[in-house]
Amino acid sequence: MSQRSTKQTNRKKAQTMADAWEKAAKLASEKRLGEAQARKVIGEIYEAVATERLPLSSTRDFLTRWIEGRKANTSPRTYDAYAQNVRDFLASLGSRADLDVSQVSKSDVAKFRDGVLRRTSPASANKAVKLLRVALGAAHKDGFAQDNPAAKLDTLKRTAADRQKRRAFTHKELRLIIDTASNEWRGIIAFGLYTGQRLGDIARLTWANIDTTRNELRFTTAKTGRNMIIPLAAPLLSYVESLDAGDNPAAPLFPIAAAEVAKSGKAAVLSKQFHALLVSVGLAAEWKSTGTGRNGARTLSPLCFHSLRHTATSLLKNAGVSEIVARDIIGHDSEAVSRNYSHVDEDIKRTSIAKLPDLLAGTPPDANPLSAKRIISP
Repeated sequence: MSQRSTKQTNRKKAQTMADAWEKAAKLASEKRLGEAQARKVIGEIYEAVATERLPLSSTRDFLTRWIEGRKANTSPRTYDAYAQNVRDFLASLGSRADLDVSQVSKSDVAKFRDGVLRRTSPASANKAVKLLRVALGAAHKDGFAQDNPAAKLDTLKRTAADRQKRRAFTHKELRLIIDTASNEWRGIIAFGLYTGQRLGDIARLTWANIDTTRNELRFTTAKTGRNMIIPLAAPLLSYVESLDAGDNPAAPLFPIAAAEVAKSGKAAVLSKQFHALLVSVGLAAEWKSTGTGRNGARTLSPLCFHSLRHTATSLLKNAGVSEIVARDIIGHDSEAVSRNYSHVDEDIKRTSIAKLPDLLAGTPPDANPLSAKRIISP
């Protein structure tokens, strides 16, 4: 027999707790104290002392309610990321998803993270934990859990091999894909090359984003919400001037790509199309998976549309542009930029971009052995 203080000054509450402990002890001795019964006993004690019911919710129910509550407070892109992360975590939990959310452990989160790591990268695994940390933090804040198990995991470090998974294009490779791409894709690639921006942001560009008076690109990034002002490099300006602007400023620069992003809300399909283009010219292999659906690990290619971001950075640095200015133009967040500059002077950016080589020259207007339909919708 063991003795324990209830730490209650109210005799009635102390007796209630003592009776509940005795009940639990009896059930345990009879090997009938399962998790559900234990939670019930704890709930009775909590209600007797706090005069309110103990907040209870299964992980599945709590995260489902939580993600629905995010719709009104986040962008569609962010909401989709949280929703997919929640679905993946619940799948990783299996039957444990129907247990109380307070039962989610550090090992549950680690198992989920390691599953993401096996099929993607340390960066993606860290992002998955970061998103989950917000969700489980809400459970802690709302009184459904004693702590946040996702906050207990350390950030995974990227190895040298991980950092080398993506690389810049060589001039020869650029020439190959530009000469092979459809007219619209050629323009998208040109914007990626001379602005270093993400595929989704480029696909969403309209004529309203082009300042023809100052020859600048002005837009807000979807991922970070950063307002960007990028002077147009001469080769890119020549490309823009060759297009039919029309009378509608809201018209997209790249109608087919814009329609695809508008339909799905993201650029995943466009990424696959660009990969198909790389495959068609021998710069990438067909994607292969070791499993089914999201459980399969996909072989990553060192070249993708994001490689144009690396290429743009390399071109600027090779032209003698400082890292701080290059990062500001591309849109990379940098402690050095924040510490030394409130912004990079516009004239400096213009001078820097003017140093970029013309990699579009010599591309025949119809040098496309592959049809637009095949490249845009492989």
